[in-house]
Amino acid sequence: MSNNNSKKPSHFVYTVRDGGESNNDFWTKIGAAFAHNDGKGFSVILEAFPVDGRLTIRRSEPKEKK
Repeated sequence: MSNNNSKKPSHFVYTVRDGGESNNDFWTKIGAAFAHNDGKGFSVILEAFPVDGRLTIRRSEPKEKK
């Protein structure tokens, strides 16, 4: 595994539960992913495990100002 010098994650890890009839899925952040320096992989740190075993990983982006 390659070392990563970045202190900020490049991606966040979520578990997503189906919202049913409301069509509003429930996203829970459960970890972070840090890109390797060579750009060929990630180190993933999880604070919880999804019940269904499914992970969703999304790029970390700054929040829009309102």
